[in-house]
Amino acid sequence: MKFTTAILTSVLAASALVSAAPLVRRAKTKMMTPATRFDASGAIYFITNEPDENMVIAATINSDGTLNLDRAVAAGGRGAHGVADGPDALFSQGAIKASAKGKVLATVNSGSNTVSLFSIDPNAPTNIQQLGDVVSSEGEFPMSLAFNSDGSRLCVLNGGQVNGVICYKVDKKLGLVALPNTLRPLGLNQTTPATGPAGTASHIVFTEDGKQLVASVKGVPPTPGFIAVWDVKDDGSLSPDFKKVAPAKNGLLPFSMTVIPGKNAILATDAGLGFDIFDLKDNNRSSAIKIDNQIATCWSSFSKKTGNFYLTDIGTATVTEVHVDDNLKGSIVQQYPQAPGSATIDNDIATVNGQDFLYVLAPNATAVDVLLLDGPGSAKKISSLDLSGPTKAAGITISPNNLQGMTTFTR
Repeated sequence: MKFTTAILTSVLAASALVSAAPLVRRAKTKMMTPATRFDASGAIYFITNEPDENMVIAATINSDGTLNLDRAVAAGGRGAHGVADGPDALFSQGAIKASAKGKVLATVNSGSNTVSLFSIDPNAPTNIQQLGDVVSSEGEFPMSLAFNSDGSRLCVLNGGQVNGVICYKVDKKLGLVALPNTLRPLGLNQTTPATGPAGTASHIVFTEDGKQLVASVKGVPPTPGFIAVWDVKDDGSLSPDFKKVAPAKNGLLPFSMTVIPGKNAILATDAGLGFDIFDLKDNNRSSAIKIDNQIATCWSSFSKKTGNFYLTDIGTATVTEVHVDDNLKGSIVQQYPQAPGSATIDNDIATVNGQDFLYVLAPNATAVDVLLLDGPGSAKKISSLDLSGPTKAAGITISPNNLQGMTTFTR
C-alpha cells in the first residue's frame, strides 16, 4: 500500500490532536434531575465520603442563590470515618476544593489514600469530568486540599499514621503530577484512620501571596495545637522543615483557616475557645478570642461583600459573624442560630449577581442551608436544600456521619 504525502500529513495531524487531548476518565454518574440547567450561576460540591464508594455531589446555584441538586459523580475511591462518633468524619475543612481560575475540582478519598481531579464545565458547572488517573496522596487519611491562586498547583494534607503534605502540578492532560521536593512530614503521633478530633491535622491553605503553605493541627488539652508553615519556592518546592507557630494565650484547637485579606494573617477557628488570629508577620499581634457558649467552632469562610468572616459550630448549630479590623482585632458581629441539632459543619461563600451567599452543610438535617449575606450583621436564611429524598430516589448512599466538605464555583 502506498501512502501519499497528504495521507501521511493527515495521520500525523490526527495523532497530534489525540496526544494533546485531555486524559478524561468517564466516571460513574447518577442524575438527580431530568435535565442539567445551563443557565446556572455556578455550583456547590461536597462528598458522600462513604466507605464503600466516595461520590461528589453537585448542585446548581440559581440566579437568586438557591440550589438544585443535579448529580453525583464517582470520585474513584473510598471514604473513611476517623475514630470518633458523629458527623465531621475527617476532622477537617477543605476535603473537596474548586479553583475558579483553573476550572478544576479536587477531592480526597480518605479510605483509599488517594486524590482525584476533575475538570469543571463553566457553561454547566455541575458537569465535572475526571482528569487523568486517581493518584496516591503519598500518606494516609488525606483530609484537606488547597489550590494555589491560579489553580496550577494542588497540595494535600494527610492526617493518618503517615502524615504530612505533598503538592502536585495540575496538568489538564495528565491530571495530577507529583512535584519534586514537596513531600514533607508533620511528625504527628496518629493512627489510620485518624483518632480525634483532638490531636489531628485540620486544614491546609496557601497564604495570600502564595509564598507559604500552612497546615493547622489541633492540640490535645491542655497542650495547645499549632500551625505549620512551609516556604514555597518559585518552582513549587517546599522548605525542608516547617516553622511551628503556636496560637496566642488560651488558644487550643486551631481548626479551619481563612486568609485575612491584605494582612499576611490568618483567622483560624478554635474548637476549644472560638477563634484565633495568627499574624504571620508579627506574632505579637496574634490573639485568641472567646465565643461565649460555643461548643465546637470549626469551619470558616470570608465574604468580600460584607468584609466579615462566617464561622460554624457543629455543637450549637450556629453561624457566628466575625469582623477583624486593620489592627487584627477580632470581634463578634452577630450570631445566627440554625435548626437545633443540625450539626452545621463545612461552609463556603459564593458571589452571585453581586450578592454573597453562605452555603452550610448540615449533615444531621441532611441538608444544605443557604444564607443571604445582605450586609454586615444582616445574614438571613433563605432556603434549605433537602438531600435525603433526591439521593434516595437516585440510589445514592449518604449518611449524616460521613457527609463532608463544601466548595463553590461561579462563572
